[in-house]
Amino acid sequence: MSLVIIGTVAFDAIETPFGKTDKIVGGSATYVGYSATKLGVKPKLVAVVGDDFPKETVADFEQAGFDLEGLQIKKGEKTFFWSGRYHNDMNSRDTLVTELNVLESFDPVIPESYQDCSYLMLGNLAPAIQRQVIRGMKNRPKLIAMDTMNFWMDIAMDDLKETISLVDVLTINDEEARQLSGEYSLLLAAEKIQEMGPKYLIIKKGEHGALLFHGREMFYAPALLLPSVADPTGAGDTFAGGFMGYLKSTDDVSFENMKRALVYGSALASFTVQRFGTEKIKEVSSAELESRMNEFKSLMSFTHK
Repeated sequence: MSLVIIGTVAFDAIETPFGKTDKIVGGSATYVGYSATKLGVKPKLVAVVGDDFPKETVADFEQAGFDLEGLQIKKGEKTFFWSGRYHNDMNSRDTLVTELNVLESFDPVIPESYQDCSYLMLGNLAPAIQRQVIRGMKNRPKLIAMDTMNFWMDIAMDDLKETISLVDVLTINDEEARQLSGEYSLLLAAEKIQEMGPKYLIIKKGEHGALLFHGREMFYAPALLLPSVADPTGAGDTFAGGFMGYLKSTDDVSFENMKRALVYGSALASFTVQRFGTEKIKEVSSAELESRMNEFKSLMSFTHK
């Protein structure tokens, strides 16, 4: 029984109103993986990098508990690179550079040792690649979750809908939920999207928290107000890693447990945004996470008279 993550391992160069970085390690699988390790999970990674990817970072992954049998290192090729600049509101950003490099010909291979997968997290990649991974599993995992974005809705909507029909949990933001469903109301959007196949839908609302839908049931987890936000990159992936990591660690996919998983995801994401890249999430301790969860608990609890 394991958590398998497919996604990008990349280089990012980020600029926000609070600073900028040179090339740093990022990518969806990186954030999802680090987040899951904070819940005692040893994630199995399926991703691709070039031979320019630092050996020290590979060693960091292994030390954190990642299983890297599914990480392809392509000789003579370069790692996926993205550069972006955030606006003052930290919610919108401009992409400055995208170099697909090894990602352009990525053909995910699922190692035999990954076939015990019970929890599968499909990071934001082309829907056809996500579907290829699902079909590469000899046995259907207990829970399949996927992330996607408006880019795929713009250029491959039918392809995307085919992949969505195969998963249990879909995570998207509020704008994407409206685009995918054609509904402005998130309640109506959630109904339409669940009709496409997923039993569970998570709508992320950035600094305003996240919503979990299952049939007519709904749950809301707020985001924590922080004194400062350095870099929102990877927050959504960290959230997904916390959500899936908690479900894997408890091996309970009930709606009640998903509520708890949603809060763990929000708590871990609140660490990521405090520093650039993976700098903070890499070093979060169990005590820090417990303290942050208590903050969420006090934020969400009240007595009804």
